[in-house]
Amino acid sequence: MTVKTFISRPLLSLVISVFIVLLGVISLLSLPVERYPDIAPPAFYVWASYPGASAETVHKSVVMPLEEAINGVEGMTYMTSSASNGSASITIYFEQGANADMAAVNVQNRVIQAQAQLPAEVLQTGVATEKRQPGQLRIIALESPDGTYDENFLSNYFYNNLRPALLRIKGVGKVEVWGAQYALRIWLKPDVMARHKLMPSGVELLLKDVADVELGQSDYDYINSINGHPGVISSRSPRRHSAAPKCVCVPS
Repeated sequence: MTVKTFISRPLLSLVISVFIVLLGVISLLSLPVERYPDIAPPAFYVWASYPGASAETVHKSVVMPLEEAINGVEGMTYMTSSASNGSASITIYFEQGANADMAAVNVQNRVIQAQAQLPAEVLQTGVATEKRQPGQLRIIALESPDGTYDENFLSNYFYNNLRPALLRIKGVGKVEVWGAQYALRIWLKPDVMARHKLMPSGVELLLKDVADVELGQSDYDYINSINGHPGVISSRSPRRHSAAPKCVCVPS
């Protein structure tokens, strides 16, 4: 057949086109997701916590030492980093087709090498290294429509009850909660401390004498409101090589 054949016989061209489309639809519905080519490069996520430190301090004392140690790891193409108040994150991307398991070992070894340069507070909480696929599986919103529960309660509930269950789902590599767990907040009163000539490390009086004590959040990086009510939002990220749909927002 030549091009002239299809031009002179439009009906034949139409039948062949419909046949090709049908074959494509059948293949799309029957082909297992695991057989699809893996087009996303391997990526690894390094996360560290530095409670009480500013973003600038986190960048200088945590991000920079980790970047210097990780940079140049075998098969790496590039990496991105971010620092906020109390936390740091680095994402390392590798060449397409790189051995993900070997890359994970290499990244972990570089992180261990950098630990001697990290502050003691960071080492106490640990530096986490996770293998994951870029992107999000799903965003989940939890709210209290009648206002019975405040944001502190909902965030702590998500951490302790929903987050562990979501992590056990096949294909989920990380669950990020845009909120914080319960924490005992102690607000020292500077004027009272000065009157007693006290430093924070020297407080042995009752706390109520020199501070306001309340049950709050471990950090206040996020303020969530859903449909005008208190709430908390979480996102799920896929593991590497998982059958993951695109990011889907779930209405509350």
